[in-house]
Amino acid sequence: MIELLTADTPNGKKISIMLEEIEFEYFITKINIGKDEQFNPEFRKISPFSKIPVIRDGDISIFESGAILIYLGEKSGKFYDSKERLGINQWLMAQMAYVGPMLGQHHQFHHYNPGKSEFGEERYFKIAKRIYEDLNERLGQSEYLVGNNYTIADIATFPWIARHEWHDIGLKNFKNLTRWYESIAKREAVKRGYDLLKKGEAVPAT
Repeated sequence: MIELLTADTPNGKKISIMLEEIEFEYFITKINIGKDEQFNPEFRKISPFSKIPVIRDGDISIFESGAILIYLGEKSGKFYDSKERLGINQWLMAQMAYVGPMLGQHHQFHHYNPGKSEFGEERYFKIAKRIYEDLNERLGQSEYLVGNNYTIADIATFPWIARHEWHDIGLKNFKNLTRWYESIAKREAVKRGYDLLKKGEAVPAT
């Protein structure tokens, strides 16, 4: 059985959603990042940058959510088709390097610490809006990020857009992105995985 060491964040939800989608048995070990548990020496042995999530699968431990998704995709044979792998890797890396970090900064300045830095708020609001525009443009060309198939790239990106209420950009202003979001939000595995800590948390509506 897979152990998922995680917190209730978009990066954490990526993995619980994936595990639900591929129907692997798993259990959660909560890492309380509010109490800095991610910096405990034992956790740092398996996560050198003190970041969640991490999975343990037998004697193997894997850190970084993108690497975990690739591992689970390869192991399950789902959502990481070899014929689409180049496209999947590109959109997955875009989420890891751009979408997640930039929306995360927007959260810090706009949601958690408003009024502390006008420059930061304006900069990351503009970048977040551009991300919405770029994703909307892409999803006007294909059903999912890579093409017509739902992949780990969509699983990685979805929990970040699920925080759209924090962004104050207006998800419904982007019809293609809204269509993609609502389609994924209906998936039963997504509903289960989004409720990572099993507290009855629902996927935010549009």
